[in-house]
Amino acid sequence: MEPLLSRLPAEFRSVRYDGSRFPGAASVAARPGLGPGANCQLYAYEVLRHFGLRPPDLRSSELWEDTESTARVPLADLRPLDLLLYNATDRAYGAHVGVRAGEDAVLHLCAEVGRPAVWRPEDFAARERYGVLLGAKRVLPVR
Repeated sequence: MEPLLSRLPAEFRSVRYDGSRFPGAASVAARPGLGPGANCQLYAYEVLRHFGLRPPDLRSSELWEDTESTARVPLADLRPLDLLLYNATDRAYGAHVGVRAGEDAVLHLCAEVGRPAVWRPEDFAARERYGVLLGAKRVLPVR
């Protein structure tokens, strides 16, 4: 957990949650970056970009269905920087997106905390809105 987090610039640790700032939103097009705030998807994608990956700017259900830029990953094969999707149901629509930061660590940005946080899988399971782990996606190398 610490190696990945320690390699993030300070601004990645102080981003405020703003649900209106999601991939494809007019507010993001007008003011790119994390400074004005982000939702979980925008935050996760910017973390991956910081580490040289190129995630597509997709909403949760689009990300879950995507096969061109990402691949589903068996939970037994998770690696740091894989994307994890959580929801209250087994539907991808509206799912919360976090970044695997280590063995039992998921870096994410949610309204409940308001700033980036690292939770263990059981922290998600204890909350109804995140109680279902849909699965994981890995950003594929650019072809």
